[in-house]
Amino acid sequence: MKRLIVLGAAILLTISAQAQTEEELKAQQAPKKAEIAKLQGEVNSLQAQIDALPGWKYGAFGTIGGNFSKFSDWYSQGTPNVSSGNIGITGNVFANKLEEKYFWRNSLNVNLGWVKFDNEDDATDDDSFREATDVFNVSSLYGYKLTDKIAVSALGEYRTTILNNFNDPGYLDLGVGATWTPITNLVVVVHPLNYNFVFSDNDAVFESSLGAKIVADYTRQIGKIAFKSNLSAFASYKSSDLSNFTWINSFSYKLFNQIGVGFEFGLRGNRQEAVNFANNNLLAEDPTAIPFEVGDSAVDNKIQSYYLLGLTYAF
Repeated sequence: MKRLIVLGAAILLTISAQAQTEEELKAQQAPKKAEIAKLQGEVNSLQAQIDALPGWKYGAFGTIGGNFSKFSDWYSQGTPNVSSGNIGITGNVFANKLEEKYFWRNSLNVNLGWVKFDNEDDATDDDSFREATDVFNVSSLYGYKLTDKIAVSALGEYRTTILNNFNDPGYLDLGVGATWTPITNLVVVVHPLNYNFVFSDNDAVFESSLGAKIVADYTRQIGKIAFKSNLSAFASYKSSDLSNFTWINSFSYKLFNQIGVGFEFGLRGNRQEAVNFANNNLLAEDPTAIPFEVGDSAVDNKIQSYYLLGLTYAF
């Protein structure tokens, strides 16, 4: 009995000593955490002052995602011998010159993707990677400041695909108007005088027109998190069927050094592209069929979308 009492007392003393030691360590840790938080706040403040200095500012980050698989004699699925995979790459680059009286903002967004699904039991099946996602967008915005937050501006923006059907279609927006920068990281462009040039071999569907251009871009980095959201819309004065928009959102979280994980998704609405796609399918089935027109209600103008999740690298 005495041995049990002694043993119990020893266990209680050990637990008490460990708890006391843990509490003491946490007590020592708390002020150091507070000091780190204070220093991080000072670093962020200094970085904000650096970002506000005039001159050129450059930056870039991108995402790489992919997966590969191969099944041999996997009889539980419909195609027991199959090789598949997909590869996706995105890139966001900017070069901005910010001065007291004017600014010049330039950006580039690229998203490329390839997919493969090869049924090895079918000799006619394509075993190569095929283009899936194909986005290329470059823009340049110049503004002369009337106040700290409002400027008269001119914008040039070009959008197309580069893996397949380069510049068919291609969209070039040129316009003038005003730019509003209510906060450091937000840029809102409203250009009521904008011409949307559309380049395509199919003039029956794609048409250029005069309209209004609206762009909203928000880019920010908070600690290890960086994100960018860009909305670019054109509202045609001639017909709503000639209007379009593209909204791209990119997120990244830095794990170590310049490497992290990232996610990007995009939405686009473009009736001209929807009608062109419907006509290609229609004529492939029946070459004598009458093609759809842009305003044809029989064509469903669905919202286009894509997303990519993978590793990121920031420069």
